[in-house]
Amino acid sequence: METTRHFTATVYVVNDGATALHEHGRLGIHLPPGGHIDRDELPHEAATREVREETGLEAELVADRADVDAPNGRPLPEPAHQMLHDIDVYPDGSVGHQHIDHLYYARVPTRRIDPAGDDEASPDEWSWYTPAELRADGFDADVVALGCEAIDAVGDAEG
Repeated sequence: METTRHFTATVYVVNDGATALHEHGRLGIHLPPGGHIDRDELPHEAATREVREETGLEAELVADRADVDAPNGRPLPEPAHQMLHDIDVYPDGSVGHQHIDHLYYARVPTRRIDPAGDDEASPDEWSWYTPAELRADGFDADVVALGCEAIDAVGDAEG
């Protein structure tokens, strides 16, 4: 069976030492903003669009850019990580669908969540978590590690 792969972008947004997560209705796990990269988008553009649609926040990515002088190119903001997620796994262990995720960290100017997109989680479904709260609330290990790393990265970039 052939595996279908989609490119996605996820953003751990940070404000005042905390990151925002919501419980994903279908998956039943807490996640930051993110979604599929459209055909005409670059990964970092999709990242900021997803944040705006899902939270109404304007994200400023905290990302390095390679120092490369290319006559027909330009460096793009580098994701903090790239992850491969199995989405549809069948009983025989085969994988029908995967996400190649470009994971970014970003600062946002406020914690006021007001989704700008259609069919998004309501503002009361979002919560802000400090590193201590992430570690104490039983989230998936990757969400804890990446959320804490994002908080540190944004804090380091500010100070």
